[in-house]
Parts: sequence; C-alpha cells; structure tokens
Amino acid sequence: MRTGHRRAQHGFLGGKMPASLRKLQQMAVFMGLFSGGGCIVMYNLMQKSFARTQYYQQALEQLNSNPDALEALGAPPLKVHNIRLTDGSNRVDTERAQRISTYRLVMVVGSSSTVQVTSGSPRILIKLPVSGTKSAGYLYINSEMDHSRQCWCLQDVTLKLRDGQNIPVYHSPVESITVQEG
Repeated sequence: MRTGHRRAQHGFLGGKMPASLRKLQQMAVFMGLFSGGGCIVMYNLMQKSFARTQYYQQALEQLNSNPDALEALGAPPLKVHNIRLTDGSNRVDTERAQRISTYRLVMVVGSSSTVQVTSGSPRILIKLPVSGTKSAGYLYINSEMDHSRQCWCLQDVTLKLRDGQNIPVYHSPVESITVQEG
C-alpha cells in the first residue's frame, strides 16, 4: 500500500513531474508562443503589403481629394484602419477572372495573333475601415485589372458611414474592358 501512496505523491496529481514530461510541456509552450508570434508577424506583413497596392493608394487619393467625404468624416485627421482579412467583402472576384478565354487566330498568310475575349477582367472588392473626428465608416473600393496597361483601374469608390449615409467618392468614366488583344 505504501508504494501506491508514493506514486500518488510523485505522480501527475501534485508531486514532481518526470523530467521528460516537463521538457515536453516547455516545448509545447515555446511552440505555442513561436506560432502565435509568427501569426502576428504574418498578419502585419499582409496589412503592409495591402497598403502598398495600387488600388489602395488610388482610392485613398480619391478620398483625400473629396471635400464632402472628408467633412462628413471630420478629417483631417483621416485615420485608415487595417482591413479585416476574414471579412467576406474583401475579395478578388476569381469567378469573373476565370471566365477569360484565349483564342489564337491564324490568318491565311500565316501570321497569327492572340485575342482574349473576356466577360470580365479580375476585379478586387475591398472594404477599408476609415474614421475622422466626426464619424467613421467603410471605404468600398472596386478596382479592375487592365491587362493592356498591366495596372489596376479604379471603377468605383464609395464611403459608407455608420449612420447609413453613402457618399460617392469616385466613379470611373470608362466602363469595364471586355475585349483585349495581345
């Protein structure tokens, strides 16, 4: 009976832990901290990368040049917050991008050219949180890839405030590109 009592004293319930189990516990804590730190670093790198994109910069330029939107927010100062990466509103419209079909046309004389017929180019839809001293809301950014110029072109930028007010910030004078040659 004394042996069983001794096991209870030095077992897992309150006595000393075996050395190998202690090492495993330390490794688990270390790996948890390392993984968590890695996730935080990755999140911050993704936010910085996003902030350097062409469509992000263009949309903020449009917002900063719109006096009605800035006044409604109470800016300056304008505060731009991190996007919510898990928000379903922030996306690349891949379904639209996959509808691109490429055809090679061969002329009788032997020269050929490639024509891309699209029902739409890739499109980015972003919901960017912004705030000022009076109000806050989201800057909705809609941008489309122009393959001929290899750049993103803003299609529409709208500020939607928390009180429900919608302020058009920018709308492209050019409609979406539907046929491109390469």
